[in-house]
Amino acid sequence: MSEATPPADAGNTVSVAVSALDLGALLCSRVCHDVISPVGAIVNGIEVLEDEGAADMREVALDLIAKSARQASARLQFTRLAFGAAGSAGARLDLGDAEQVVRQVLEDDRTKIEWSLPRELLPKNRVKLLLNLVLLAGTTIPRGGVIRVAGVGEGDGMGFVLTSTGTNARIPAGIEALAGGAVPQGGLDAHSVQPFYAGMLARDCGLPLRFALDGDTATLTAA
Repeated sequence: MSEATPPADAGNTVSVAVSALDLGALLCSRVCHDVISPVGAIVNGIEVLEDEGAADMREVALDLIAKSARQASARLQFTRLAFGAAGSAGARLDLGDAEQVVRQVLEDDRTKIEWSLPRELLPKNRVKLLLNLVLLAGTTIPRGGVIRVAGVGEGDGMGFVLTSTGTNARIPAGIEALAGGAVPQGGLDAHSVQPFYAGMLARDCGLPLRFALDGDTATLTAA
């Protein structure tokens, strides 16, 4: 397996400090970005129900509202664990809960999850790191595929290895630099803050992040 080559735009990043206020604002923007679509669909469905001239669309609107409400709830549960406080500073999170929210948000007709982690409690930031790694793994298979989630070691020192297999698997440009703590010259935005935050969590856990690409399989390792 060959290590992924440095991203082509690595030269357009700089290592600078990001204030806690800016980081918090960007993460809030990311959460809003994730839930705005299903919430907007719920609003559209309600508007159809309120339109007396669209009585024939009632069942379609109710189905849209139900599906969008479930999607919004799943995304909020995921982002609460991945980005939020999710308990006190010394809290521990259940890997079983992590698996549940991952499946609700990422698993669909195109993408399957193979989860090999035991159900146990780990330090909060280690589980938050895992959830952020799953998001990164999802970006490596733009056409869908299989994401395999496994552990390295055990107990509180557990690390993670995620392998994503799918057509045209890739390591997105700039993702390694962002995870390494580099900020684009134009600054972070709601999209780039997620890999940047994943890198912060990895460093807090003392787990170096490594990216590799071998054919149609991308591997993310935090161990």
